[in-house]
Amino acid sequence: MMKQTSHPNQELSRHPFPDTIQSPPLLYTILRAGCQFTFSTFFQTRIFGRHYEPTDGGVVYISNHQSFLDPMIATMALQRPGNYMARDSLFRNKWFSKLITTVNAMPIKRGAADLGALKESMRRIKSGRSMVIFPEGTRTIDGRLQKFLPGMALLSQRAAAWTVPVIIDGAYENWPRTQSFPNRDHAMIVQYGEPISQKEARTYSPEALVNHVRDRMIGMQHEVRTRVGRKPFDYDA
Repeated sequence: MMKQTSHPNQELSRHPFPDTIQSPPLLYTILRAGCQFTFSTFFQTRIFGRHYEPTDGGVVYISNHQSFLDPMIATMALQRPGNYMARDSLFRNKWFSKLITTVNAMPIKRGAADLGALKESMRRIKSGRSMVIFPEGTRTIDGRLQKFLPGMALLSQRAAAWTVPVIIDGAYENWPRTQSFPNRDHAMIVQYGEPISQKEARTYSPEALVNHVRDRMIGMQHEVRTRVGRKPFDYDA
C-alpha cells in the first residue's frame, strides 16, 4: 500500500500570507495550537494529505460530520485559518458568541434554507478565505456519509477556486450522537483529498457534482478505514 504523506504545503510556510488570502489572527493561532496539542496527545489524532492545502484563492472544504469535534479537527493542521457555519443557537450567549465569532464562525439557521448564511459564505470564499462545510447537515447516525444538501455545489461552482474533500474517521466511534461525552478509545484520522478546481467543478451539473464529491469521499473513507484496520462501512445495505 502506498505510504501516506503528512507534510504541510511548504509554499504556505512563508509568513505573512499574501493580501489575497486570509492570515490567522492571534487568538485563532493560539486556539489552534491548543487543539493540536490536545487532539494529538489525548485522541491520537493523525492528519494526512496536508500538502493538498491550496496556496491561493478561496477554498471550500467538504467534510463528513461524525461528532461535535469535527470543526476543530478538520482544520487544526491547516496553515490557513478556517471559517465555519455554526447553528444560530450557539450565538445566544454573548460571551460564547464573541469567542466563536473571533475564530471565524458564522450563524446558520437549522432546518431552513438560510440564504443569508449562504451569501456570507460566498462572500468570504470569494475574498480568499477557507470555508469548512458539513453538507450532511447534521451528525451521522451510524458512521456512514448521509445524503448531501445541494448548497455545496453553489459554493464550489460559483465562489471557490478550489474544493477539497475531507474525511474524518474515528470521531464517530469516540463520540456518537447517542453519547453525552466523548471517549478516547479510538485514534482519529483526518484525510484531505486532492483539490477540485472551479473549472472542473463547473463541468458537472450541480446534482452530479454533489454525487461526485460524495462518491469520492466514500472511497476515501473506505481507504482510510482499511488502512487503519477498521471494517469499512457497507453502503449497499
